[in-house]
Amino acid sequence: MKLTKILNIKYIPCWIILLMDIFHTIFSLTISYLLRFNFIVEDIRPNISISSFLIIIGIYSTAFISLRSHKQVIRHSTFQGISKMFMVVVIVNMVLIITNMVLYRADNIQLIPYSILIINAFVSFCFLAGSRIVIRKLFEAVSNIKKEPIIIFGAGRMGIAAAKTISDNRFANWKVIAFVDDDPKKISKNLEGIPIYGMKQVMQIITRYHVTKVIIATRTISAERKNEVATCFIEKGIKVSIPFSQQSPDDLFNIHRLRDLKIEDLLERDPININTHKIDAKIKGQSILITGAAGSIGSEIVRQVAKFQPGMLILVDIAESPLHAIGLELDEYKDINYKLVVSSVCNKRRLEDIFKNLRPDVVFHAAAYKHVPMMEDHPTEAIVNNVLGTKVLADLSVKYLVDRFVLISTDKAVNPTNVMGASKRIAEMYTQSLSQLLLNRVDIDNKWRKPTSFITTRFGNVLASNGSVVPTFKAQLDKGGPITVTHPEITRFFMTIPEATQLVLEAAIMGNGGEIFVFDMGKSVKILDLAKKMIALAGYKPEIDIKIIYTGLRPGEKLYEEVLSDCEHTLPTYHPKIKLAQAQRNNYYSLNEMIIELVKEAKKEFDWDCVKIMKRIVPEFISNNSKYGNLDKMGKTEQLNDVRLEIAS
Repeated sequence: MKLTKILNIKYIPCWIILLMDIFHTIFSLTISYLLRFNFIVEDIRPNISISSFLIIIGIYSTAFISLRSHKQVIRHSTFQGISKMFMVVVIVNMVLIITNMVLYRADNIQLIPYSILIINAFVSFCFLAGSRIVIRKLFEAVSNIKKEPIIIFGAGRMGIAAAKTISDNRFANWKVIAFVDDDPKKISKNLEGIPIYGMKQVMQIITRYHVTKVIIATRTISAERKNEVATCFIEKGIKVSIPFSQQSPDDLFNIHRLRDLKIEDLLERDPININTHKIDAKIKGQSILITGAAGSIGSEIVRQVAKFQPGMLILVDIAESPLHAIGLELDEYKDINYKLVVSSVCNKRRLEDIFKNLRPDVVFHAAAYKHVPMMEDHPTEAIVNNVLGTKVLADLSVKYLVDRFVLISTDKAVNPTNVMGASKRIAEMYTQSLSQLLLNRVDIDNKWRKPTSFITTRFGNVLASNGSVVPTFKAQLDKGGPITVTHPEITRFFMTIPEATQLVLEAAIMGNGGEIFVFDMGKSVKILDLAKKMIALAGYKPEIDIKIIYTGLRPGEKLYEEVLSDCEHTLPTYHPKIKLAQAQRNNYYSLNEMIIELVKEAKKEFDWDCVKIMKRIVPEFISNNSKYGNLDKMGKTEQLNDVRLEIAS
């Protein structure tokens, strides 16, 4: 207990270190004489004098003070500190040799026998250097008692660098007690004195050392395996940290660039390879219009497109403050010419002015109302924004010779069970039918020109997007719970925002016109499992610290999302994560008339009439958990065949 208190002293005073070194000098000199005369004290007495002993101690003391060796912080002694003690011993012994030579010539005597000088040089260095090493190790031992035991997953270059950095960093309150690795050749071996274990032995390490933290420090692991490992630790109540993206291969590990694992990391997949050369050829120097530019997907499209040096970025959004924020972000790019436009996508006059004066070459249409329960309550708004907005933009794109029009759609448009999904499906149908019309060179102005390529991209939920489940769960956790889940069996497909955006750009240059591209969303995720992982990541125990409450399916919501309808199948493309959906084609003229009728009713704000027309346009639209479900019982089955004939070409 007393030793612990002594070692808790932050720094040992310099005068104590000097006295300690002088004591070691006296002790080492005594030991040297004893060794030389085989510990026979009677033989030592004639060969030593008190004055010689004091002179030698004085020379050592002078060397200590001159080289300032007592000014070192012993608890943090390094190789440089040890080398300074070596210099003291060398200098002192050189002085003693010279003194011996001078005294021998003058009076035929020696201050110290050369045999003892040699022994003392070795013994004194061992005591002086060894004392520093022992004190440092004692400080480290006491310090390690207080430190948090951690595990490093990955016994490779980065793992070794992580262990060394943590060990050398006196401010790090961690102690690495084990490496864990998948390589069977490394298991049961040691690295830097630290044992290596396999994943099967993890539980016994955690229990034995009371581990509460793991650092995943490896570049060679796949995203899927990283997620498996992280999930394994999280389920055991262990906090997981990972390094931020590294700047360069040489930047192995930096303790200050370590962050806690987020739920987005657990749903990450291996990096997507996109054809940057083709994208660059389509975007560089071009005028790019992006609607919904301040939203989650739209703003990421802005960032990704900006990297390809477009000639002009035209950013359209109705939300003024977020649009201003994305403008400030673009100011950090060099030589980016951009224009911010505060406008609704339904404002035809305003948008026509933009098309006429700025002449966009490519349009990314990401603006949409997307919240399912809200749109069930406001179907006319969903129609005006999602259907009319798309029609306005698509028609203007044709009129002003836009090269490519990319519609950002959703898996909720597949066999829709809600107004929002149905409105997006109608938007898909309109752009497809318009594309087919143009490809057949049947132009509404009766003039042939290069047709606009209309491309639809369809994907599921985007992690951390505005209003998505992840930010909602985070907000609930910040309040201490409970977490609300609509149904214990509900599942969803998820993508990260950058992943979805990269695939949008790839699909944009891949399409020729009229295609619906479906993204590989991976495995569907159970929302209940997502909630439990988020609770564990926050350091709590599900159902113990944070309760999970089931609120029931919301209006228009379904248990399982789909990426293809019953009448669709996919074809492969050159990109493994992008498939081509073979969707049913529609007659432009019939569909256009029905959309005009739909928009007319929407502007009258007749909700029920609007939904009736939507169900006529999209026969597979069957309302779920919605007040509009009664419409499906009113002769819907008998009308299906007639409606399909009316719309289909």
